[in-house]
Amino acid sequence: MSVPFMIDLKGKVAVVTGGGGILCSVMAQAIAECGAKVAILDLRKEAADKVAAQINANGGTAMGISCNVLEKASIEEAAKTVEAAYGKVNILINGAGGNNPKGTTDNETMTKADVLNADPNVKTFFNLDPNGIQFVFNLNFLGSLLPTQVFAKSMAEDGKGTIINISSMNAFRPLTKIPAYSAAKAAVSNFTQWLAVHLAPMGIRVNAIAPGFFLTDQNRALLTNPDGSLTPRSHKILSHTPMNKFGVPQDLIGALLWLLSDAGAGFVTGTVIPIDGGFAAYSGV
Repeated sequence: MSVPFMIDLKGKVAVVTGGGGILCSVMAQAIAECGAKVAILDLRKEAADKVAAQINANGGTAMGISCNVLEKASIEEAAKTVEAAYGKVNILINGAGGNNPKGTTDNETMTKADVLNADPNVKTFFNLDPNGIQFVFNLNFLGSLLPTQVFAKSMAEDGKGTIINISSMNAFRPLTKIPAYSAAKAAVSNFTQWLAVHLAPMGIRVNAIAPGFFLTDQNRALLTNPDGSLTPRSHKILSHTPMNKFGVPQDLIGALLWLLSDAGAGFVTGTVIPIDGGFAAYSGV
């Protein structure tokens, strides 16, 4: 890939959780292109290895590591592998996250039929599975907190480091149908601000990127029909996006590199940057 501008990350070691996914794989490639050695952590080892192979083929330095961000022992084992190969971690991108159908309602708003419906196959607010909601919250919130506990410790010891969390546009404006995901990403944004304050004396900057609507493997079935055409929900999204389009992964790179640059953003911490084509700014009128 070609980054929009270069920053100097030579000598830096970066960890990207969820690095096998569509958005975070592009982030990993951009960081590597700027000179950092990159460890790509993902629950799916084959996905992490694929991204690492692409980076290495383009002249960068990367490795794929299997890691479960909800198990601290797994993260600690990954940290040992990274440090043995590359040295201490300077950059952490908490990209692991996602939604689950068990934390999603079938309808955008409640109807009388939802109140009276006893069909367990129809998901209403009243019969959402607590386990599904907990899974979504854990994956997004704990999946950011636990890697930070592991990788930020060496940053604190060195008195420097940068952490980027991945929030979401729906942390600003909760979306219909996905209460668990909206709440979890709001928690990520709040945690970003809390952590920025807590770690500031240690020389660690903490910020977040909040993507708007991007087509990914996780939401493709929700936003597109089998023939590739857009669903009614997609049309509603685009009508409320002033730029009238979905984002592409490269749209995230400029903000990512700016936030990672000590020269460009050395006094920036505790921010949550929306990258959403204006969705969060538009009232619909």
